[in-house]
Amino acid sequence: MAFSSALFSHVWFHTKPNLNRKLPPKLNKTNRKPLTVAAIPPLSTATDISDGTTLAVIGGGSVAALAAVLSLADPEKRRQLQAEEVGGGDKEVVKEYFNNSGFQRWRKIYGETDDVNKVQLDIRIGHSKTVENVMKMLTDEGPLQGVTVCDAGCGTGCLSIPLAKEGAIVSASDISAAMVAEAEKQAKEELFTSKNELSPAPVMPKFEVNDLESLDGKYDTVVCLDVLIHYPQSKADAMIAHLASLAENRLILSFAPKTFYYDLLKRVGELFPGPSKATRAYLHAEADVERALQKVGWRIRKKGLITTQFYFAKLVEAVPA
Repeated sequence: MAFSSALFSHVWFHTKPNLNRKLPPKLNKTNRKPLTVAAIPPLSTATDISDGTTLAVIGGGSVAALAAVLSLADPEKRRQLQAEEVGGGDKEVVKEYFNNSGFQRWRKIYGETDDVNKVQLDIRIGHSKTVENVMKMLTDEGPLQGVTVCDAGCGTGCLSIPLAKEGAIVSASDISAAMVAEAEKQAKEELFTSKNELSPAPVMPKFEVNDLESLDGKYDTVVCLDVLIHYPQSKADAMIAHLASLAENRLILSFAPKTFYYDLLKRVGELFPGPSKATRAYLHAEADVERALQKVGWRIRKKGLITTQFYFAKLVEAVPA
């Protein structure tokens, strides 16, 4: 079910991670090979991650039968009910989800616990590949010591912590207070109580609870991973423009690619979770993201795709045109 695409600019990637970084044991291999630079938010953000049944439907049934089932589904109605429950729109739904059931689910996926099923482990591996690719993008152009980075939508700190270990000055934010508290806790444990001595000493990331619209300041690099999936294209355009206005040299974005295949997977996933178990997921066409960047004077320099069986991530690195 997974597939990959060729890179516009080939990058050598070490599958053996830095020993100071938190990565799943299965990623610790010593081979060296070219890997597509790319990343994207898992489509599972929009589904209840329980087992492989949801996506297995595609392999076991005909397209015609699947289309018939989808025609009876009304995910939009479920999302409307969910929004009414929390008294707001997409932003309020996302905030509520990642402060409660979503926080518990994704903290487990992003962590190191063995208490994950095969789907969750697959998504963990895919997300780790995304973080590795972003770190490779950033370090390829020189040391990160003293470089300012905005990690917009930091989650539990999967990117912020490795950035700090490399000496970057990190401003990290998330709409979820629970996620920010967890990220700060993990950063303190990894940066200042680890047995591995880092030289020079890392600077603790500045964590804050904030939505993307409220971010301000200027940074050498702005990174926003697995967040645009919560924005319809009409709002994503404005958000991309806003993030670009914060970046001086580079903007790195991941988004769920809008293709017939991925759209079908998303619709299947929406058949299964209850209305309170997930946020609405929006897929984005690469051409739309590129146009949004061009409107504000930016161009895509690198792009590619990361996929595992249940994780699909498009990553683009943009620079001023």
